[in-house]
Parts: sequence; C-alpha cells; structure tokens
Amino acid sequence: MTGQKKQRIGVGIIGFGTVGTGVVKILTNRAEEIRRRLGVPLELVRIADLDLKRDRGVAVKPGVLISKADELINDPDVDIVVELVGGYEPARTFILKAIEKGKCVVTANKALLAVHGEELYRAAQKAGMDLGFEASVGGGIPIIRAMKEGLAANKILSIYGIINGTANYILSKMTEEKRPFAEVLTEAQRLGYAEADPRFDVEGIDSAHKLAILVTLAFGTPVEIKSIYTEGITGVTPTDIEYAKEFGYRIKLLAIAKSNDDQIEVRVHPTMVPDEYLIATVNGIYNAIYVVGDAVGNTLFYGQGAGAMPTGSAVVSDVMEAGRNLLYDSVGCVPPTGFDPDQRELLRIKPMEEIRSFYYLRFMALDKPGVLSRISGVLGKYNISISSMIQKGRKIGEAVPVVMMTHKAVERDVQQALAEINRFPDVSEKTVLIRVEGEEEE
Repeated sequence: MTGQKKQRIGVGIIGFGTVGTGVVKILTNRAEEIRRRLGVPLELVRIADLDLKRDRGVAVKPGVLISKADELINDPDVDIVVELVGGYEPARTFILKAIEKGKCVVTANKALLAVHGEELYRAAQKAGMDLGFEASVGGGIPIIRAMKEGLAANKILSIYGIINGTANYILSKMTEEKRPFAEVLTEAQRLGYAEADPRFDVEGIDSAHKLAILVTLAFGTPVEIKSIYTEGITGVTPTDIEYAKEFGYRIKLLAIAKSNDDQIEVRVHPTMVPDEYLIATVNGIYNAIYVVGDAVGNTLFYGQGAGAMPTGSAVVSDVMEAGRNLLYDSVGCVPPTGFDPDQRELLRIKPMEEIRSFYYLRFMALDKPGVLSRISGVLGKYNISISSMIQKGRKIGEAVPVVMMTHKAVERDVQQALAEINRFPDVSEKTVLIRVEGEEEE
C-alpha cells in the first residue's frame, strides 16, 4: 500500500429508480455492517436523477439529490460511480466519462454490456479502474464473481440458465394451472412481474443479453448479441406443457452455452428438461444458473433474479469490492472479464443449424391411413430417429395431435424435414418444435 489510507469511500448513484432506491436503502440501513467489513464508511455523496420530487420511501441528506449526472461524475468526493439509468445512452457516456475521470464504476445494465461491453471493458482496463457488474445477471445471485474468480481454475464446459424471472413466472403458472400464455401474461403485468411492453422478457432478448455477459466471462471471448440464437415463449401452449409432463419433462426458457473444442454454442429458447433435474424445479420469479466446470463438476446458483433489494445487494457488493481495492491500491487487479486482455480469444460461435439436440415434435395430422408412415419416412430420410411417440384418440378424417421425441439430430436436418412435412396436405398446422436437453448414450 502507498500513501495514506482513505478515511471514507464516496459513492455517487446515477438513477434513483427501483434498483437505485434499493441500493440507497442498503447503504443506509446496513451502514455499520458495511463499515465493519470494509474498515471505513461508504458515504453516499450524490444521487443524480431527473425527478427530484418523487418520494422513494427512503430519506437522503439535503443536497445529495441533484439533477445533473455530470456534476456527480466531476465531484472529487465521489470515488465510485454507480450507473442505474439503464438503456444504451446516456448510460454508456456516463460510464466512459466516469472512467476517464479516474472513478471506479458499478452498473446493473445488462443490455449496455451485451452491446457495448467490449468498449467499456477496454476503457476500464486501460484506465486501471474497476468495472463491476454483478447485478447485470441473476439479480442478487453472485454469479458474476463466481465466474470471474470462484470458478477461475476451471475450463467451463456448459451453462444452463433460467435468467429471466418474468418468463419463468409465466411458464410456471401455465404449468401449474394449465392456463394459456396470454392470460398469464396479463396477470404478470397486473402483479408487476411483467412490463407493460414485455417483449424483452417473453421474446428471450433479456436472457440473450445476460447470456452474452456470461459467455464473455466463461470462455474469454467477445460475443455479439446478434450471434445468439434467440427464441421466446410466446408459442408455448398448455397442450405442449401437458405432453412434456407425460414424457417426464418441464418446459423452461433456458439460456444455453456449451464449449466444444475451439467453438461454442450460444442460444436462448424454450427447452424441455427432465423432471429430476434441479433446474426443472425452479419456479416463479426465481432464477437458477447451472454451471459445469471440468474440475468442480456441476454447480447450481439459485435465488431472486430481480427486485430492488436483491439487485441492490449485488450492486453494493461491487461497490464494497471497488472500495476495498481503492483502500489498498489494488484497483484493476482483476480484469473486468476475468481474463488477461491479451489472452482473450475470438472463438467461433457455432451456427444454430449445426447444433445437435433432442427434439419434441407435435404434428397435427389427419387421422387416415398412411399419414404417420409418410411423416416417419421423411424424418428417416433426414437421419432423424424417433425415440418415443404419443397418439391419443381417433377422429377419422379429422386432424389429431401426433407427438414424437427424437434421438439426437442436427438442427439443419430437423428444419428441412419439418419444412417438407408441413407442406403435406394431411398436416393441418405448422409443426411445433421444442428442443430437449438431457443425457443419452450415443
């Protein structure tokens, strides 16, 4: 250590919304515990927000709440800037300005990191500043620190994550109560679990943003958000949920990353997982991230993935880490991505059409002789082997569901087969496809 130890660490927060309020409550209510752990107080110096009048249910000292973020960033008493405004701009500009001013930065902004993360990581590394983003994935679950440090001795083999609480709540309710997607979504919006515009959650975009961050930390490679195959839950029906149960599966919106030699799979989509898997039992607004390392084996991180206090907990943990590094002249000792910048490699993202998976297929086919054999014939033509099948009831001359589970097959082959089958005059609807994760001897 060089020089005189600081007597306090000054914190400035840009954005006094839901998460900002949670952070302020924790800094206020847990001030003594934080001081005991850190050795000096964390002092809330400034909060910048355009709304200076709204009651957030937490008191701040006069003069702390201001309207100009630049004033906060330029304040010499602010050592750590916390960005909680969300979105791309002006959040990106605020962070870059803070780093340029020699401030450590903490953010919960997963969308910004997914799209502009590389620029921000480089800026922090070049300036020798800490950039903390524990709250960007999994709310209060300490997955970022685990990936950067706790699992650093491992080659990460795979990640399976339920990382959007809104989608998980909707699928859980659909499963438990046999209700359609639209009805449960309306309820989730009424309860505050879903936004008025829920597209980022239900279309898988939010999960893709978070997966981009996890992939960067797990494999030491940059990843563009457009390279992540993304499919949401809007097409999941109670019918398919019930068939999944019959086969012994639950449907979850999973973010999946797998390492395979010098390339990786990165995808978000509804996925059937076996009932006996722990991740299949994660319901409601909870998140769970299953990480497999070559040395540690299987690990599971579980907890509340959103909310003022869980997310605020993650933000404050980053503030404390940055504060401790400032106290002991160790700022920047762990690179933002957990990898030495010169040792990061650009890995190939395996195109979706090349992945191999198990598949659930539901056909609506006319109940007449020869239809099933024609469907099976096309599947066989594209090297797709059927592992089990359900066909319920007989309605001669009417469309009935024919449900199949396949052995592992190549995505390209499956899509080509379905395109051919969907053109059959005896198939009345587009075939439903849901990918399946599990184990099978090959």
